[in-house]
Amino acid sequence: MTKHSTTETTPDGTPSGVVWDLGNVLIDWQPSYAVAAAVGEAEAARFLAADDFDFLAWNHLQDSGGRWEPAEAEVARTHPHWAAHARAYRAHFPRSLVGEVPGSVDLVRALHAAGVPQWGLTNWSDELWPHAPAMFDFLALLDGVVVSGTEGVAKPEPRVFAIVGERAGLPLDELVFVDDRADNVAAAVSLGMDGIVFTDAGSLRAELLARGLPV
Repeated sequence: MTKHSTTETTPDGTPSGVVWDLGNVLIDWQPSYAVAAAVGEAEAARFLAADDFDFLAWNHLQDSGGRWEPAEAEVARTHPHWAAHARAYRAHFPRSLVGEVPGSVDLVRALHAAGVPQWGLTNWSDELWPHAPAMFDFLALLDGVVVSGTEGVAKPEPRVFAIVGERAGLPLDELVFVDDRADNVAAAVSLGMDGIVFTDAGSLRAELLARGLPV
């Protein structure tokens, strides 16, 4: 499940820094919990699996810089039977942030203790982002987080990877990127980053150790 490029790294071959996706890598994100808070579990499941409405594509628009009020109004206009479900997601968003992904944040803490630079690169709505640092203290261990909704560009677009490289002050080929989506990892690799497709913390730890990182 791992894809990686040939990178220019530190003299011993170790990447200079790590870039983390957040949702379902470090933070367990379950949108059904937010929707169910208003319409119930069965309706939430029906909404998220609907053939006539693509929740993830709709959410991606806000992750790319869109605003929630007009987005919800558009659902009410085009899919009125899903309007309450769509509104529920934003209204109860904190419930979708279930907790830390088991084991992953331990790796962040180990890298931080060793002085390895770390950044977040997340597809996340600008309006909803403040909930994350309020709920998860470990985010303060990162040197910074590039939030797609704030930047107006989301993974897998090349520009957002360039932004994290600029903020980190490191060439992309000195960074290893961890994401649970293979398309995002492939985009990073195409730009010269080393990439790891996340499946679980144990496998990720082995991948980071293989790269000489102190986890």
